[in-house]
Amino acid sequence: MIGSQLTPREYFDSCSQSFDKLDVTAIEELGRQIHSAWQDGRFVFICGNGGSGSNASHLCEDLGKSSLDPKDFTNDEMPRLKVLSLTDNTPYILAWANDEGFERVFVEQLKNLASPGDILITISGSGNSPNVLRAVEWAGTHELVTWGITGFDGGRLREIADFNLHVPLADMGMVESIHLVAFHWVLDDVYARINRVGRHAATADQPEIRRAA
Repeated sequence: MIGSQLTPREYFDSCSQSFDKLDVTAIEELGRQIHSAWQDGRFVFICGNGGSGSNASHLCEDLGKSSLDPKDFTNDEMPRLKVLSLTDNTPYILAWANDEGFERVFVEQLKNLASPGDILITISGSGNSPNVLRAVEWAGTHELVTWGITGFDGGRLREIADFNLHVPLADMGMVESIHLVAFHWVLDDVYARINRVGRHAATADQPEIRRAA
């Protein structure tokens, strides 16, 4: 726990230095792919454990509600992003964990819900969470696009996911905090793309929605 050794200023300085090491092209690509899922009516699934599970729930809530312009909240004709956090169906998770093993709590939900072309965003600081890895392995053989959001050395997840957002830092708390900051930028980017504002306003005269059959 790096904060136990540092003053608040030193801690924030260390966090700032870690942001400089991020691959921002990966963050941009994540925003682009989520927007593409919205265009095509595809699902975005998110999962993780512990603090990463909390980040999965947070990102899901943000993308589901805050990708919309408030003026469209009552517009039933406005397409919405299909996004689901696999961390949040507690009875389902407990049933699979109790009866079949905790490593199956995410993949078994995907078997019920996922289709080829959907996106699976998995968050694991270590990159070695068995339930996350099992979900990615299944998704990879069923034509989903997989993302690994990792820290430390990235673990096995960094090796098997199609795309990666990696925070090269060996402190779980800081890794999770940086993940969440990156997710907030992704949310803002998806919002701008859907609503054609800010740096994406120039696309306002281009076709946007291309729902899958």
